[in-house]
Amino acid sequence: MSSIRETSGSAPRPLAVITGASSGIGEMFARKLARSHDLLLVARREDRLKVLAAEVAAAHGGEARIMVCDLELERDVDALAKRLAAEPAFELLVNNAGFGVDGLFWEGSLIPHDRMHRLHVMATLRLCHAALRALVPRNCGAIINVASVAAFVRGTGSGSYGATKSWMTAFTEGLHLDLRSIQSKVVVQALCPGFTYSEFHDAMGVRRESKAPRGFWLSADSVVAASLDGLTHGRLYVIPGWRYKMLTALVTKLSNRVRVKFEAARKRSERR
Repeated sequence: MSSIRETSGSAPRPLAVITGASSGIGEMFARKLARSHDLLLVARREDRLKVLAAEVAAAHGGEARIMVCDLELERDVDALAKRLAAEPAFELLVNNAGFGVDGLFWEGSLIPHDRMHRLHVMATLRLCHAALRALVPRNCGAIINVASVAAFVRGTGSGSYGATKSWMTAFTEGLHLDLRSIQSKVVVQALCPGFTYSEFHDAMGVRRESKAPRGFWLSADSVVAASLDGLTHGRLYVIPGWRYKMLTALVTKLSNRVRVKFEAARKRSERR
């Protein structure tokens, strides 16, 4: 059964809540979901949210509200969790807010790693709990947790980031099993994109060409299209792009010893 409910005419529209909605993958989710959903757009940058909300509401005739939140802060996570519980039309949560930290773990400050774990792990944990407390009794709706190929393919200089995304995929799979155990129609998805054109690497101060060849870069449009198609078909894991499907299929079948050697060799080859 599809978890994207089509609406028409004066029928009430379900509400999609998107974190990290001010740019990149989150913004693209907003643009695509606005065709069928009312939106609550969540991010720190109020100016960006206002512009996006106005654009999608004008284009598709639905309602687009904003909520300015810093989800690294407990009080803001609590405020959004309460909002989810209070919205009777809430049907879809996209946990997309996130950022990366580049470099050898011990060489930089611990502060950005702590912030990243608060955002990727604790905010996701608490928002999923609030969302499922609302959705499970209604027996409908969905959660998309935006993880990464880094959940499966480790890399030098991004161990902390990969650990948060590995947690996110394991957590999403656990939720999936819990929901199946009660035959719930609520769907959860771990979206695992590879390198994607967005502000992600700009925020880290990393040149894109230093990370991967052009053929490995995905558009936010293609990532979100794959996610929503996967949601329609109830897929737990969505890995956009045939290159990343092949890479993760290979790496996840290797023994830990061989996999670690492969990942170390891959990093050495990138430095040449």
